[in-house]
Amino acid sequence: MTSEPAPAEREAVPIGDDDIDEAILACAGDVRATIKALLIAGQFMEQQLDEARQEASWGYIRARPSRRARDAAEG
Repeated sequence: MTSEPAPAEREAVPIGDDDIDEAILACAGDVRATIKALLIAGQFMEQQLDEARQEASWGYIRARPSRRARDAAEG
């Protein structure tokens, strides 16, 4: 096992005013568009994490090839 701390115990990534300004500028100064983009990005990351968890449960925990790997080998 690794000695890495649990996600809740890790230090948060520092986000400064410059980072916030950069995100707003990326959306042409539209704060609502910035919030929408951040919410969409959060949803995307949640989906990716769910997919990774599903793959890990099949591929790593049970020491079997992932479903995608099996499907690719068969077809």
